[in-house]
Amino acid sequence: MIQIIQVTKRDGSQEPMDVDKLHKVVFHACNDITGVSPSEVEIKSQIQFFSGITSKEIQETLIKAAADLISEETPNYQFVGGRLINYGLRKEVYGGYTPCTVKELVEKNIDRGFYDPELISYYNDEEWSKIDGFIKHARDEDLTYVAMEQLRGKYLCQNRVTGEIFETPQMCYILIAATLFHDYPEETRLQYVKDYYDAISLHDISLPTPVMAGVRTPQRQFSSCVLIETDDSLDSINATSSSIVKYVSQKAGIGIGGGSIRAIGTPIRKGDAYHTGIIPFYKMFQAATKSCSQGGVRGGAATIYYPIWHYEAEDLLVLKNNKGTEDNRVRHMDYGVQFNKVMYERLITGGDITLFSPSDVPGLYEAFYADQDEFRRLYETAERNTRLRKKKIPAAELFSSFMEERKNTGRIYLQNVDNANEHGSFDPKLAPIRQSNLCAEIDLPTKPLTDVNDPEGEISLCTLSAINWGNVRCVEDFEKACDLAVRGLDALLDYQNYPILAAQLSTEKRRPIGVGIINFAYWMAKHDLSYQDITTEGLELVDEYAEAWSYYLIKASANLAVEKGNIPGICETKYGSGITPNQTYKKDLDELVPHKERQDWKGLREQLKETGIRNSTLMALMPSETSAQIANATNGIEPPRSLISVKQSKHGVLKQVVPEYRRLKNKYDLLWDQKSPEGYLKIMAVLQKYIDQGISVNTSYNPVFFEDEKIPMSVLLQHLLMFYKYGGKQLYYFNTYDGQGEIDVDKMSEEPLAQGEEDDGECESCTI
Repeated sequence: MIQIIQVTKRDGSQEPMDVDKLHKVVFHACNDITGVSPSEVEIKSQIQFFSGITSKEIQETLIKAAADLISEETPNYQFVGGRLINYGLRKEVYGGYTPCTVKELVEKNIDRGFYDPELISYYNDEEWSKIDGFIKHARDEDLTYVAMEQLRGKYLCQNRVTGEIFETPQMCYILIAATLFHDYPEETRLQYVKDYYDAISLHDISLPTPVMAGVRTPQRQFSSCVLIETDDSLDSINATSSSIVKYVSQKAGIGIGGGSIRAIGTPIRKGDAYHTGIIPFYKMFQAATKSCSQGGVRGGAATIYYPIWHYEAEDLLVLKNNKGTEDNRVRHMDYGVQFNKVMYERLITGGDITLFSPSDVPGLYEAFYADQDEFRRLYETAERNTRLRKKKIPAAELFSSFMEERKNTGRIYLQNVDNANEHGSFDPKLAPIRQSNLCAEIDLPTKPLTDVNDPEGEISLCTLSAINWGNVRCVEDFEKACDLAVRGLDALLDYQNYPILAAQLSTEKRRPIGVGIINFAYWMAKHDLSYQDITTEGLELVDEYAEAWSYYLIKASANLAVEKGNIPGICETKYGSGITPNQTYKKDLDELVPHKERQDWKGLREQLKETGIRNSTLMALMPSETSAQIANATNGIEPPRSLISVKQSKHGVLKQVVPEYRRLKNKYDLLWDQKSPEGYLKIMAVLQKYIDQGISVNTSYNPVFFEDEKIPMSVLLQHLLMFYKYGGKQLYYFNTYDGQGEIDVDKMSEEPLAQGEEDDGECESCTI
């Protein structure tokens, strides 16, 4: 006897399963897609049907069946899975497959309390009608399975408690564009809405999590990166802790400049007491970071920066180590250790590094960032002073300890403070860079606060997006995308709110933004370039494209300054003097790529001196795991780990296929097939030449290529020296292949990595 499967509808009633309707849905999802079969999806899904199944469960079963069929032999099921999700979304949001108008959705979601009430007033009925004509709902049909999963899981406006979703992807994109450009002049704003919508919905421009999930909603904090510096006083430490809590509650990632706090045992009040040292205050910052859950999903995340010459450096280096006790470990933050030329010289010459408490050598901490000659003078003078408390440690021993902890935890980062300042956007004597951010790509000035409302302090924010190099056919293609990227982020700075005055004043003074890169590995594959065996000709092509990308970003901001005015803090920037990043890079790089100027840099520099610039910073290469998945792109500037990556997250198992898999599968360099990161580091050096901030540079090693599968310390230090020589600013993750396959676990908390454990490079806050 054949059992008829009963389907439970939304109102609770039941009816027999309509097989013809199921056929139509699956056939539509497979229509015009090569290498897929509707019957395969149905066969794989039917074994999971049961009587009483809900209509939504049927849809999810079909989606899972299509996702399970994604393989190297049948990669196009990723588009079938995406279309099946789209069908379900349309039913949920619109009650059927045909969308409502943009204005109708805006009114409905304002009534629900999920859209910004001001949104409806930005445009009149005629303009809303024109905006409705811009939208291309068919573009949702081209989104992959992983893209749709990430969109409905993280980005689309929804009730996070019930899971009810209130918009589809194209509605999300058009409303982001409409929100950002509503303040533009009436005669131009609709054209910018259309152009920006096209750029982000076709993924020429990629946007970060705070922007994708927040713009159009009552939420108005979109800066991904927050840099907060503490001074050596209880008032400043308390203000830092309070500022961390405020920004963690806004889902931002935190960078903390924590190196100025005096060392343990330092006399207080002329010897009335002695200082407890730096570690108890790092514990305090850790508690502040973890105090607020980010959307109920994960705790906050922070990276704290300190100089390698701090008196407590030996203890600070092991804070993330799994050995030890809770008393002498602070494991739930990451750490950025800061170096400069003096430290590298001591390593190369076999010398010692002397450790001091910053409070014992006045001016040393400040000079470390602002004036390298003065730092050397003060440091060497302090080393000769027999009355000062200090420790001498062989440089090789201290560097090796740093590299060992970096290798074992994966999450001890590096900042070369002289490279960050000398090749940065700012005059280091006026606005020094004293730290970076959570993901180690942002280089902005900070000043400690004495209290949370201190107008003299400076909290730096950076708001991010990226250009999809995979969509660029020639260098001229950068011009429009870069102009739109700069305009969109600049508009965001005026639209968003600022929980802390020091952040608002700093942003208004400097207007910093960071435009990065996604789909770089695809661009490399299209041009038949190898990370592992990059040639001089290959580096020259990277140089040519990076030059154009940088030029058009600077040009866009210079042009915007003519329209809207330049930044108040222009006198503290190198741009204000007509100096561009490709003038301040380390000339050692010319060994790899001869210097050329293909663009009209002379004219641009004259323009900068004459009319100024709208944004003090314009470039930063951030991690971009999630947004790269939405764009069906490779992750940022990283080589892929496999041709089909498998990522396990709270949304299930997500499979992503590299772009143009069938045509280019033999052209991609895979991460773990590389014997050394040297080629990758050379490429990063060429990119850094044109960047006013930094790059989240990862170093990755597969032990199978080394004797006894042990990576020699000499190799690690060699790569560290090479990175410094060519102008590298920050190093981010240290990845070690452990042979366990390619499933990357999207951790729901920032627990420390076990020895050898991989991380997928995703930062929920800073990731775009």
